[in-house]
Amino acid sequence: MARIVYVDQDECTGCELCVDVLPRVFEMTPDGVSRVHDAEGAGEDQVQEVIDSCPAECIHWK
Repeated sequence: MARIVYVDQDECTGCELCVDVLPRVFEMTPDGVSRVHDAEGAGEDQVQEVIDSCPAECIHWK
């Protein structure tokens, strides 16, 4: 079963790192936090790099 990426919006600080690195996967909400808009927009390795780089540690796998 493939893993699905998600953003815990309660933990997100709105730094936009994920959007800058993988704009096909992540986008900013009107509230200034990140969300996943296309979980299949990049490979798991690329998403894992963003997870590992997130300063708020708010991006996770389901």
